[in-house]
Amino acid sequence: MSSERPTAEELRQGLTVEIVQEDQDVHSEDTEPLIGEVGTVYEDTPDGPRVELQNGVVGHVQSVVHDE
Repeated sequence: MSSERPTAEELRQGLTVEIVQEDQDVHSEDTEPLIGEVGTVYEDTPDGPRVELQNGVVGHVQSVVHDE
């Protein structure tokens, strides 16, 4: 995961991101991020921007997934 998280202002609907679900510890080494497309951007928090993915999962963005 990237050490530089994007801000809520940098995110847009349809962008592919890695998130950690809200009920998981974003600082844990054992936490596996989920990859999905942004559906709704809520706000910036200390744990990263809070978003809802298009599949309905809500969490905090850890990084943007770039095309290879």
